Amino acid sequence: MSEMILRGKVHKYGSNINTDEIIPARYLNTTEAAILAKYCMEDIDKNFVKNVKQGDIIVAENNFGCGSSREHAPIAIKAAGVSAVIANSFARIFFRNSINIGLPILESTEAVKAINNSDIIEINLNQGIIRDITKNKIYKSQPFPEFMQEIIKSGGLLKYIK
Repeated sequence: MSEMILRGKVHKYGSNINTDEIIPARYLNTTEAAILAKYCMEDIDKNFVKNVKQGDIIVAENNFGCGSSREHAPIAIKAAGVSAVIANSFARIFFRNSINIGLPILESTEAVKAINNSDIIEINLNQGIIRDITKNKIYKSQPFPEFMQEIIKSGGLLKYIK
């Protein structure tokens, strides 16, 4: 299997970022990814959509994606250009929804603690290695099992099944 390497600038947040903060309920009248992306993180970071670039990475503390079970949240994040999310922990349904749509999410307490907003990082999904290029430091995460790597590489569970 070929190496899956992601690289981008960090957008860092705290704990308990819920799905309503990721994509406010007032925008849930659509499942159109491009529309959801326009409002991603709007209620906690007014400038997120202006500042995020394709490939950037969200780093957060505990319980990222808590709240409702809506798939809109990881869809908005991925459509906004975010290539991965790293946190200490994730709400389980957010974890499942993210993998289902092909958004890689990694748990690494040491990376979350050390990485700062705007750092440039690189993630090797095959090995579970997170490299902070800005600080020249390396952190570990649990690598994805091969079948999950295939789901992510395919762009999500439905595309993987097809």
